[in-house]
Amino acid sequence: MYDGEKMYSPELEQLLGPSRRPQEPIEDRHRNIAASLQAVTEDAMVAMARSCHGDQGVSNLCLAGGMAYNCVANSKIVERSGFEHVFIQPAAGDDGGSIRAALWASHEVLGEPQRPGEHNTLLGPAFGESEILERLKAFDTHFVRLDEDALCRRVAELIHKNLIVGWFQGRMEFGPRALGSRSILANPCSPDMKDILNARVKFREEFRPFAPAVIEEAASRYFRLDGPSPYMLLTPLVCPERAAEIPSVTHVDGTARVQTVSATQQPLFHRLIKSFAEFSGVPVLINTSFNVQGEPIVCRPDDAIRCFLGTDIDFLAIGPFLVSKV
Repeated sequence: MYDGEKMYSPELEQLLGPSRRPQEPIEDRHRNIAASLQAVTEDAMVAMARSCHGDQGVSNLCLAGGMAYNCVANSKIVERSGFEHVFIQPAAGDDGGSIRAALWASHEVLGEPQRPGEHNTLLGPAFGESEILERLKAFDTHFVRLDEDALCRRVAELIHKNLIVGWFQGRMEFGPRALGSRSILANPCSPDMKDILNARVKFREEFRPFAPAVIEEAASRYFRLDGPSPYMLLTPLVCPERAAEIPSVTHVDGTARVQTVSATQQPLFHRLIKSFAEFSGVPVLINTSFNVQGEPIVCRPDDAIRCFLGTDIDFLAIGPFLVSKV
């Protein structure tokens, strides 16, 4: 019987064995099932894409739907399907239905067809300095105000010292990925940082890797990537000669779920990563969503301050303010 927590039949458990509860150990049987399912999924998605390419004779492919979050399969499609350009809708799950509704209304109701152009996911709410300051005082926090250059340099220095920083800037991202507006940032050069983040903040399964954010102009030096990947929806190979520089974002198979950061679309985040490179020589940061397991990504200043105070995040950069716990 199916219910809100179980979407498979007893016959599946008879075939594969009992299901694993979230806190139970991960055994080789679980790893083998997951790897087999992933391999079958990749083969099916690549076959479908190749079929579309052969039948339609077009050079562009757009992917959407929940399966388009399978960034490993997406990379296989880019590599093997024959399409010249593959675009993956950044809010490919159910939340992306709102985009379809808005486009339909624009075309069919308002009669104003939308033309292709610049796009990004920074569509959520933003909060001004005075509003942030009011909330920081309400929580009785310790903070200093810095200009943008000083903020980026100080945060980069803290991250280089292996401290963990919450980063709350500008408009919130639309979709499931934190892309530099509601992020937790850390040092990708430290081989222990994945375990530190999981133990102190994220509390995730040990096998789940963290994503690298790299400035767009340096991406091809670190990753086998032919173009931008702004939404963390591709997993290219890390260049072998660079893997030792960024161990905390390199998967066991030598890949990474990359976010490329554009100076045009995300100037402050781009500046921060460049500042980190001045300390480390590496224009890459660990970027993970600003939340703990089981909670949504923070949206408002109150959400960020509570998450910061309730976890082992070391500092919070919120608007022009740098918040500490002492």
